[in-house]
Amino acid sequence: MSNSNPSQTHDPAPKPPEVSEGEDACGARYVQDRVGRRYDEALGESIQRESGAATLRVIRPGHAYTMEFRGDRINVHIDDSDTITDIGCG
Repeated sequence: MSNSNPSQTHDPAPKPPEVSEGEDACGARYVQDRVGRRYDEALGESIQRESGAATLRVIRPGHAYTMEFRGDRINVHIDDSDTITDIGCG
């Protein structure tokens, strides 16, 4: 027996955050299709080139990184299997 009520309504999913050009100075919006792909140096170079970011930083689990924000730097977060999990400015 199921406890679900078919007439019960759910709130709609929240919309993704909108990123203004000022918040996306590194061009991360142009390379979001890379999330989920396996990271390698050639892919990193294409991410930096296609985004127009001044610099690229790969963020790996368990490593220490500086906390200063640089809007023109693109951060590529990868997991333990080198899969890209997030791309953003900073």
